Amino acid sequence: YTILSRVHSDRNVYPSAGVLFVHVLEREYFKGEFPPYPKPGEISNDPITFNTNLMGYPDRPGWLRYIQRTPYSDGVLYGSPTVENVGKPTIIEITAYNRRTFETARHNLIINIMSAEDFPLPYQAEFFIRNMNVEEMLASEVLGDFLGAVKNVWQPERLNAINITSALDRGGRVPLPVNDIKEGVYVMVGADVPFSSCLREVENPQNQLRCSQEMEPVITCDKKFRTQFHIDWCKISLVDNTKQVSTFQEVIRGEGILPDGGEYKPPSDTLKSRDYYSDFLITLAVPSAIALVLFLILAYIMCCRREGVEKRNMQTPDIQLVHHSAIQKSTKELRDMSKNREIAWPLSTLPVFHPVTGEIVPPLHTDSYDNTSMPLMQTQQNLPHQTQIPQQQSAGQY
Repeated sequence: YTILSRVHSDRNVYPSAGVLFVHVLEREYFKGEFPPYPKPGEISNDPITFNTNLMGYPDRPGWLRYIQRTPYSDGVLYGSPTVENVGKPTIIEITAYNRRTFETARHNLIINIMSAEDFPLPYQAEFFIRNMNVEEMLASEVLGDFLGAVKNVWQPERLNAINITSALDRGGRVPLPVNDIKEGVYVMVGADVPFSSCLREVENPQNQLRCSQEMEPVITCDKKFRTQFHIDWCKISLVDNTKQVSTFQEVIRGEGILPDGGEYKPPSDTLKSRDYYSDFLITLAVPSAIALVLFLILAYIMCCRREGVEKRNMQTPDIQLVHHSAIQKSTKELRDMSKNREIAWPLSTLPVFHPVTGEIVPPLHTDSYDNTSMPLMQTQQNLPHQTQIPQQQSAGQY
């Protein structure tokens, strides 16, 4: 029931709906599509990665997953086809990238999903295996050993592997690379007979209490898995479809429920020509015209509507004009005085009378005398009307 196939160009495969489908992308096959190493006889070990997508779309169908750990390992396509895709061929484009030569090779995989007569199986159990990664579990030998162990404890007539999911896809955390810790994987199997007493032991109150306390439950058939698979029995899920009552109810249209819009139809690839002249007028021309009109109005108000000095003086009281004129004259006089402050020599710095006779001494310069070049402090010299102070003579001259 589990479909295992090797990669080939434009190959047709026929998986069944509701049954695990595994497709291996082998690097050895794609090595022949790329040129060999420049040295003859050297074994090529090019890093090769794969990209898978539904033809005409950027991603794969929702039920199909892909994994490849490193560029030196094989890629794996896996998943469980749904009943809705029965009879519809699904074309998967497989593109191989050679990371050494940067060349590519493309092949098509045509998946023709068939309907299974005994699907769905009414009794389904999902196990969580802690010591396995998803690519390890997808290997045919490991998956066959697990199904054999389940068959020993369940004893069904028909047993199918329905789906395999990585714990990371269920919200699990990426494990640390310490002591080869695995991420864990969920494996769902289905059978046609009720669950065995061993599987029912998980539902015992004692085991439920131990699980709530994060303790390992006591399962009698755990030793049949323990040699190769470490199963977390607290996370096992048992589904009995024979006892499930359909909970479908007719949807009543009302407030809070959006109407069914039908299937999404993306726009066509071809774009129609469009005239952007009207968009230009609305976006640029109309705002520019409005701004120009406002600018002209403002310019007219600021430049052409000025009243002038004469009209202002006519509307101003005389006393205010007199005060304003006096202030202007005073300001002008102060400015002129500040410019000519060193032209006239201050009389207060000159003697006004003779120190001995008491006669009034006229200024040293006339009004027409140019004082602009006169130094700030005069040197001592014998000026008229000044008394000579006798100087001390040496003793040899008396």
